[in-house]
Amino acid sequence: MRTATPSEPITVLLVEDNPGDVRLIEDAFETVSDDLELHVVFDGAEALEFLSERREDDTDAFPDLLLLDLNVPRVHGFEVLETLQKDPTLAALPVIVLTSSKEKTDIAQSYDLYANAYLTKPESHDEFVSLARAVEEFWVKTAKLPPVPAV
Repeated sequence: MRTATPSEPITVLLVEDNPGDVRLIEDAFETVSDDLELHVVFDGAEALEFLSERREDDTDAFPDLLLLDLNVPRVHGFEVLETLQKDPTLAALPVIVLTSSKEKTDIAQSYDLYANAYLTKPESHDEFVSLARAVEEFWVKTAKLPPVPAV
């Protein structure tokens, strides 16, 4: 993880198993931002593998932000959050849970596991664009992202 400079795009890891949602999210972010590089993995195990590989290899950018669907195969989103929380080099990674669940228990558990935000997936393309615009406005333009801790 690194603090992006104006010449460097923000790198986002999207963990999403629904190809339709992936396409909507990709389109939405392409519509609103040139300063964002989106990487997609389709399950929680791939996400943890991706983060582990990027942490150990300085040639590829480590994500500045994680967009995490909870209901992904192999390793559930809550397990991903637990793993991040337990690893000092991953714990600072900002995580936005982006899921279809509106369950109060899912919301509470996500925050208990240190998610930085919980967003319910929109239902239309225009709503996805609005969500992407809000994420870009806050996480790319306003928030200061933490550097990766020394290993």
